[in-house]
Amino acid sequence: MSRLIDVSHVIGHGTITYPGLPGPVICDYLSREASRARYARGTSFHIGRIDMVANTGTYVDAPFHRYEDGLDLAELPLSSLADLDALVVSTSTDAIDAAVFEPLEVTGKAVLVHTGWSRHWGTPTYLSGHPYLTGEAAELLLDRGAALVGIDSLNIDDTRGGERPVHSTLLGGNVPIVEHLCNLEALPASGFAFHAAPVKVRSFGTFPVRAYAVVPDRP
Repeated sequence: MSRLIDVSHVIGHGTITYPGLPGPVICDYLSREASRARYARGTSFHIGRIDMVANTGTYVDAPFHRYEDGLDLAELPLSSLADLDALVVSTSTDAIDAAVFEPLEVTGKAVLVHTGWSRHWGTPTYLSGHPYLTGEAAELLLDRGAALVGIDSLNIDDTRGGERPVHSTLLGGNVPIVEHLCNLEALPASGFAFHAAPVKVRSFGTFPVRAYAVVPDRP
């Protein structure tokens, strides 16, 4: 037996995920009331419509997000996104460096970085001053064979400048990134599986996911 633990944010009409990017517009394409004219008496359906930028809610970055010739969402293998052996790394450091990951066995694993920043989701505080990984941390994770790296913060990189060394290193090595995770405090340190698969969209590098963990029940 196992438990499913959701580690993704809810997306609503107008949800702001990243400063400067618009929130999604969520509306009816076909309302239930309007649909009644198309079907038998007592039968109705709802068809929704959403207009959003790719970087909305909890999302995965594929290499194409950073590199023109990188793998896009449709090309990413499921093995890099689903049923990954995972671990949680908890830290209160703003600039999370290689030393945090040095003693850990990360080969083939989804490494989920728990900073607690997700507690600010939906507030102005969330949008600046967030924790991030250093370039050296990204290089260590790539060199040691991490399968995926996620964080419960605004961005896995320091956004105060224009450089993005963590995105460049990890996506350059075909390691997907998941940003804006939440509820990581509900997970054990290790011994669970992580899933974060997006839809298969060609020529797209980012898309929201319903990220979750499969945690075995204790005997």
